[in-house]
Formats: sequence, structure tokens, C-alpha cells
Amino acid sequence: MRADARRNRARVLEVAQQVFAEEGLAVPIDEIARRAGVGVGTVYRHFPTKDALFVAIIQERLRSVGEVARKLAEGPAAGRAFFGFFERMVRDASLNKALFDALAAGGGLNQELTAEARQVMMTGLGDLLAKAQEAGEVRPDLTAADVKTLIVGCLSMARQGTADPGLMVGVVCAGMRPVSPVRTPEA
Repeated sequence: MRADARRNRARVLEVAQQVFAEEGLAVPIDEIARRAGVGVGTVYRHFPTKDALFVAIIQERLRSVGEVARKLAEGPAAGRAFFGFFERMVRDASLNKALFDALAAGGGLNQELTAEARQVMMTGLGDLLAKAQEAGEVRPDLTAADVKTLIVGCLSMARQGTADPGLMVGVVCAGMRPVSPVRTPEA
């Protein structure tokens, strides 16, 4: 691919991600092209349909999320990193309609086309979770799938506007911490 074609493709992806995040998936391709400063034909040359454009964005985003989680798993303070990652995921995805749809596996997302990227994300999340569990910071009975479900649940509450997102994330994070036995004074 020529350098200018790569730049145009990257610019379309960047603008489309921003537009989809702010306005959802109903934005027409010609509006994305206009905001990216390219012709509609350029968009369709790289992405034959809006679905193909959306899938490319989600693939990139999920891979990026997985890579961030993997890098955090390799660093110090896995427990703090895990809870910070969880909070960032909820915050970022609550502001990004397209990412929320991808995490919730909705929005007409083609699951086959995003399977590899979702696996990268889940592997990174699983690595980070395992390190936090080894450090004794997260309950040992949680799986990466459980954590993803908890993220989607927090996002759903935030999107509905029925609860304070910060409070909900705090409650969920508290629930993911190991339960210490309650000690009662001996009689």
C-alpha cells in the first residue's frame, strides 16, 4: 500500500472512531469522509461497507485494550493496575458508544470478524487478572469472562443514567476483592 493510501486509511479510522464514539453508528459514510478530509470513494476503497469500517475500528481498539492489560500484568502492583484498568475500561467505554457495543457484543457486530481481536483482549485481561489474583488483591474464583461481564454491567448502568457510575464501579471493585473472614470476639 502506498504511503498516502496508508495515511488516508489511518485518518479515516481515526475520524470514524471519534465520530462513532460521540454519535453512534448512524453517522453516514459521507460525513466521516468529509471530516477526514477525503473523498467518499477513498473511504469505500479501504472499507467497502460501514460495517467493515466499524469492524476495523473495533479490531484495533480491542487489540489495544488487550495489549494495555498485558503490559500492566508485566508491571509492578498488579492489584492496583487491575482495578485501575477496570475503572478506565468502564470510563472509556461509557464515553465510546462503539466500544460499548463491541464489549456488549451488540450493535450488529460481526463476531467472526472480531474473534481474534476479542481473544487478544480477553488474554490480556486474563493475564492481568491472574497477576492480581496471585498478589492476593482479587478474589481467586473470578475469571476473565466474569470481569468482562462486570465491566459490561457497569457500562449498562452508566449508559442508562440510573446510577452514579463512580459508585457502581466502587461497589463492583469492592466485590472483586478477596473476602476476609469476619472475626468475632470469642464468648
